Amino acid sequence: MNFFNRRSNNVYGEDARPRRKVGCLGGCLIFLVVYFLCCGILGWLMGDMFSSSTVELKDKTVYRLQLKGTLVEQAKEANPFAGLMGSMPYGNYAAEESVGLDNILSNIRLAKNDDKILGIWLDDASLSVAPANAKVIRDALLDFKTSGKWIIASAKNYSQTNYYIVSVADRICIDPTGAVNWNGLSAQKMYFTRVLEKIGVEMQILKVGTFKSAVEPFFRTSMSDADRKQTKEYIDGIWAEYKSAVSASRHIAEDQLDVLADNYMGLQTAEDQVKAGLVDTIVYMQDMDSLLRVYTGTKDYNTLTTDKLAQVKRPESKVKDKVAVLYLEGEITDDSGDGIVGKDVVKTLKKIRKDDDIKALVLRVNSPGGSADASEQIWHAVQNIKADSIPVIVSMGDYAASGGYYISCGADYIFAEPTTLTGSIGIFGTVPNVSKIRNKVGLDIDGITTNRNSALQSNAIYKGMNKEEHNLMQTMVERGYDLFTSRCAEGRHVEQDYIKSIGEGRVWLGNKGVEIGIVDELGNIDDAIAKAVELAGLESYKLTYYPEKQDPFEELLKMLDNSTEEERLIMKVRDFCSKPRIMALMPEVNIQ
Repeated sequence: MNFFNRRSNNVYGEDARPRRKVGCLGGCLIFLVVYFLCCGILGWLMGDMFSSSTVELKDKTVYRLQLKGTLVEQAKEANPFAGLMGSMPYGNYAAEESVGLDNILSNIRLAKNDDKILGIWLDDASLSVAPANAKVIRDALLDFKTSGKWIIASAKNYSQTNYYIVSVADRICIDPTGAVNWNGLSAQKMYFTRVLEKIGVEMQILKVGTFKSAVEPFFRTSMSDADRKQTKEYIDGIWAEYKSAVSASRHIAEDQLDVLADNYMGLQTAEDQVKAGLVDTIVYMQDMDSLLRVYTGTKDYNTLTTDKLAQVKRPESKVKDKVAVLYLEGEITDDSGDGIVGKDVVKTLKKIRKDDDIKALVLRVNSPGGSADASEQIWHAVQNIKADSIPVIVSMGDYAASGGYYISCGADYIFAEPTTLTGSIGIFGTVPNVSKIRNKVGLDIDGITTNRNSALQSNAIYKGMNKEEHNLMQTMVERGYDLFTSRCAEGRHVEQDYIKSIGEGRVWLGNKGVEIGIVDELGNIDDAIAKAVELAGLESYKLTYYPEKQDPFEELLKMLDNSTEEERLIMKVRDFCSKPRIMALMPEVNIQ
């Protein structure tokens, strides 16, 4: 929630030259859009002529689960423009490939139950995935193995979290020049305080919660003791899960896994990986066909990737009663953004509420938080659904922290993975003070007010807050924290003082969340759906998914973003410093 709403003035006045420049750029953009639109339409027409919307599942099929790209909760619609972007001679238009967790889980279930699928080939090991969702995939693969079918894995190099997934395989193959990056975990954070000092910006911080460290990068140069304590606790918890799981699958003692990590296996040879028991076979990736022929018993086997197997037709249910699954992924914003947009989610929840056939709702939450106001609006919309006697169950993904927990706390039942990052019950506000840079460039501000604090908005930014102004804003932040903790107390049926005692902005792992009562049970999205069915008293049901998948044309506009990683980092700092706001956001940490 922004402290202030500000509109920028047109500084060009009646000067026509800037408008001519914009017109030229606009014409180029229109040309590009028309070009890609025409190519996309042609691609669709060609697709209709030469392929069907469904894929036939043939005998002797292998599910080729490629662990690469970025994992998202809900698969996106196939984009007819995607193939065009990589060949562009200018700009960085190649969109990063994403793969839907929903498709992976559905495909693994199909592979388990359909006799036409002989086994699963885990190909590559570079998927960008956090620990909690890695466990979801790993558990699904373990369940697949109860069918008696095989799993083999191959990659030149295995990232640590990907190795945690593929450790369930019957055979793990590695390229002669490859390695398993089994090195232990680290948590790194960037601190921008000295950068801001150099450009003359001071971040004025208002927060509630000793552990609410999301703002520390803007007024500290290193971790606080509180942040170090909570970060170490959840990093150690994730590492314990990795070691326990790999030890069980690979039959390597946990203390030996620590020894291997100390030796930084990512820098050891492929032969060393075999001796350590991390992998089974050294084979060139180009020769994997020979091994697959052995496992399938034929040279005429078929392979289907995740996208293709997802297009295999599933039986359609004629049941009327529905369980709705709403995916809420990303940072929470008020009116726009790529993640959880408050106004759009409220609109979707209203639509769900109006559907008389929906008897239960599962919220799949994967969010580090964001806007406090948008979180409150979503919370209220969820309560309206509950008021209609529709049970609401939450399934937490990688994160359901701060605002992500805010929108979860009012559910009837909450599931989390052991390594889900949750809690972070706290509020903060930031107000940039640009007085130093204003003085440096010679910008003067003067005006007239009718009351003592009439100019509080501009004073806070251009002059810096005085004690009274700071107290007024701090009081507002504390009201936000009081509201947040009251929502949690109401949802969890405990005293507000207890929520405050385990709140303070502290991040908890899912298994700790069960212990302290902010989570009901450890489990995945299937467990959440089963609980929803139980609470709704359904004997039969079908699933319906929200939000509706994004139009491919909207994906095209995102793909036109040619910003580099460095530019995106600068944009992040600029966005954080550009306007005052109240946020319920967990600290950002890079876990490797």
